[in-house]
Amino acid sequence: MSTQRNGEPTPEEVRDRLRRRAIFLRELAEARELRRRVTPHRSRRARIHAALRRRTFRLH
Repeated sequence: MSTQRNGEPTPEEVRDRLRRRAIFLRELAEARELRRRVTPHRSRRARIHAALRRRTFRLH
């Protein structure tokens, strides 16, 4: 990895890092959506648990 004299990455390295990050985030979102579709019982259970948590910690 080449860096400029002041220790900062070159513009090419920044672009490459941002491109790889965008790819990673896109694949992560795709994996989450696939998991949500493949295992609907888990998402249903998660919704129920979230509702219980909201109800438990509600301030009066």
